[in-house]
Amino acid sequence: MTGKPKYIFVTGGVLSSLGKGLASASIGALLECRGLSVTLLKLDPYINVDPGTMNPFQHGEVFVTDDGTETDLDLGHYERFVNVRLTAENNFTSGKIYYSVIQKERRGDYLGGTVQVIPHITDEIKQSILQASRTADVVIVEIGGTIGDIESLPFLEAIRQFRFDVGKENVLYIHLTFVPYIPTAGEVKTKPTQHSVKELRSIGIQPDILLCRTARFLSREIKAKIALFCNVSQDAVITAKDVDCIYEVPLVYNQEKLDDKILEILNIWTGAPRLEQWQELLERINQATEPVRIAVVGKYTDLTESYKSLNEALFHAGVHNGARVELIFIDSSTLTADDVAAVLEPADGILVPGGFGSRGVEGKILAAQYARENQVPYFGICLGMQVAVVEFARNVAGLCHAHSSEFDENTESPVIYLMREWFDEKTQSLQKRDVNSEKGATMRLGAYPCRLPIPDSVAFGAYQTDMISERHRHRYEFNNEFMKVFEEKGLVFSGLSPRGDLVEIIELRDHPWFLGCQFHPEFKSRPMTSHPLFRDFIRASLENRRKLRETA
Repeated sequence: MTGKPKYIFVTGGVLSSLGKGLASASIGALLECRGLSVTLLKLDPYINVDPGTMNPFQHGEVFVTDDGTETDLDLGHYERFVNVRLTAENNFTSGKIYYSVIQKERRGDYLGGTVQVIPHITDEIKQSILQASRTADVVIVEIGGTIGDIESLPFLEAIRQFRFDVGKENVLYIHLTFVPYIPTAGEVKTKPTQHSVKELRSIGIQPDILLCRTARFLSREIKAKIALFCNVSQDAVITAKDVDCIYEVPLVYNQEKLDDKILEILNIWTGAPRLEQWQELLERINQATEPVRIAVVGKYTDLTESYKSLNEALFHAGVHNGARVELIFIDSSTLTADDVAAVLEPADGILVPGGFGSRGVEGKILAAQYARENQVPYFGICLGMQVAVVEFARNVAGLCHAHSSEFDENTESPVIYLMREWFDEKTQSLQKRDVNSEKGATMRLGAYPCRLPIPDSVAFGAYQTDMISERHRHRYEFNNEFMKVFEEKGLVFSGLSPRGDLVEIIELRDHPWFLGCQFHPEFKSRPMTSHPLFRDFIRASLENRRKLRETA
């Protein structure tokens, strides 16, 4: 396809968590299967400039892109469903938009004029959409929040104007809404959808397609009723049926002919969709039946959205190994030396994810100790690597009071610390930081290169190359002053920055599978291609399970 890009705006109504992100990602996957180039954009109404400092209990996971942007977790869905690498241009918040406008006002860019929501804020929103659309045939824009939220009104006004700016033939509005099934009545109810569309139309947007989230396929009669009251054609009422696996969604939408309707409205010609890879993926998922139990020892275990990319990466690795991964979420703040063995004994593998703050750190250290002493496969990610280092220092290297200076500023053995100077491989410059630096300024964010210098290491065996690139989101580093004593005691430094001044991966010698990495490999795992470290961790956990069953 050549010429102007087409724009699809996805909004949601009735209630939150209906799945706008998955819907947008699935639409992108379908259009990509038809040979179109696609990009996706998330517009979030909250005032935070980005979600980097937001509590995961409130907002869920913070996803990180290659360029180091901290974004909404829906960008993780986008990258897992569509072959696209996203950047800072693909996630804008109210805070980011207002911050940009205020900076322009301070510089005098508005020539003394009165700065208002319309046109200045709405123009800034529209410009953010345009700058993300330079190389794509189709731009899919998800509007966060729910219709009726006061925070989202400037975004809705901006996308209302957008149709007039770029032409009616280039814009499509899709509204995701809820059609509940009432068991006592034995029927689905369309009134919530009617009210949601009425709210959307009251601000000047008539949806072209309705995605109706529901537990069962809608009958022709129900679709006709919704079409009549919501002023859309009957074939534009699409059942967004609940599915057992999120990777089924593109196939359900295709079955409902959503992609056909999108192409018809936008006047795009393509060939038939090539859905073989999605069909093959579902076949592999259905055949992955061997159970393997993974204990995830973290501090955000009450909200699974906090570990969204992590959960998906484990799922991908399970599918690759023909296994059904069963996650055991364990709140690390509740683990004690007295009960750690009983709590972790059912696990075939132990994973300690990243996190910030001191709560639950000692529980994570206990989990690393249990895995090391009992030969259980261990995967430590970011803080999970750091607590493994602390545990090794205390119980193997003889540094009894070792800790991270993040949690104990006065520790006599700061094996993890805030590195004051480090060479940034991305900017090729020396970076300086201290405890008074802004939170973001002290972070290593985004993709950094990593050298794997040991050919017989677990890391090299997984990647099968001596140079990799992975995404980071952390502040504290391994203290190189302790490297020699650790190496003498059996800790292997199998991943280093190209100059060798930053430790990226540690392993244990004489252990079935014990690895910690400073980066977040879950951000690069895909359903079709499991991440090498997750793949091998699940494989080792399966082998551990089989061994235990044989000796039982």
